[in-house]
Amino acid sequence: MREIVLDTETTGLDPLRGDRLVEIGCVEIFNRMPTGQTFHRYFNPERAMPAEAFAVHGLSTEFLAAKPLFVEEVDEFLAFIGDAPLVIHNASFDISFINAELDRIKRPALSRDRLVDTLLLARRKHPGVSNRLDDLCSRYQIDNSRRTKHGALLDAELLAEVYIDLIGARQSQLVLASESREVRVSGVGDMPRRQRETPLAPRVTEADRAAHREFVLTLGDKPVWNDFLPAAAV
Repeated sequence: MREIVLDTETTGLDPLRGDRLVEIGCVEIFNRMPTGQTFHRYFNPERAMPAEAFAVHGLSTEFLAAKPLFVEEVDEFLAFIGDAPLVIHNASFDISFINAELDRIKRPALSRDRLVDTLLLARRKHPGVSNRLDDLCSRYQIDNSRRTKHGALLDAELLAEVYIDLIGARQSQLVLASESREVRVSGVGDMPRRQRETPLAPRVTEADRAAHREFVLTLGDKPVWNDFLPAAAV
């Protein structure tokens, strides 16, 4: 299953009061594993950056002034996320800003039905404690030392790791790995293969084997494949 882990940065807390989206970061995961595919854009919010927001993410008015408008990048963004579920920490915040930008350019809103809110998941799993992204990284021993300020792509990458732990998918992957064997394919790379708990029943019957033995006897003392065997094996 394809999912998109998403994070945003903004000029403030409320799109209804004129705050704007300034950054989107997306990380693709497939069957609960990051694929390495990402989407990352900065946007010109067409307004000054308040000091409070700048202190959070470090994106200045001057830096963003040279970036494209949301309308210029929206098609690539929508193509990247497709119809996949959106995994977001405190999803109502991010989706309200994205939908406000979509409404501003007369595009349909993203459905809230497709949201997976990791903050709600964390509160159910770890009630009564703080469940900020930094707290979850610490709880699941995920290195967030690069996170000196908020950044949409970095936060999405960290959240993808948190999400995998939060839903127990990493433990399942470890169990799968422990049941697997490494098989070298064409001499390049190692591919883990899960072993069947119950081997498949053989499809070759004793009659098939007897027919094969009779056929081999018809080939004489010098069958053609002996030409391709090492001398010691002939």
